[in-house]
Amino acid sequence: QVQLVESGGGLVQPGGSLRLSCAFSGSLFRVYTMGWYRQAPGKQRELVASITSGGTTNYADPVKGRFTISRDNAKNTVYLQMNSLKPEDTGVYYCNARITPTTYWGQGTQVTVSS
Repeated sequence: QVQLVESGGGLVQPGGSLRLSCAFSGSLFRVYTMGWYRQAPGKQRELVASITSGGTTNYADPVKGRFTISRDNAKNTVYLQMNSLKPEDTGVYYCNARITPTTYWGQGTQVTVSS
């Protein structure tokens, strides 16, 4: 059984930075594609960034050049470095672990970008 625990969310001013972490407990972290999703109030959950077992990354257009996803297979952890944050980045950020056909979700961490 896989469990995902996010941390690092909070309140930040526009232009600021945050680093989210997702700790993976379970087996074979290295084979999972890991992703970060977010859900803004009244909107659907959307993909922010993902990283495959081989290290290939993918980003949603609104965050390209500002966010960086990375993984540390020795620590069973995936990170999301968020720079130049904007108010529209506000939402609950969820960690996702996927190996077809199975997917797991964390409980989410709130990110609020406001002055």
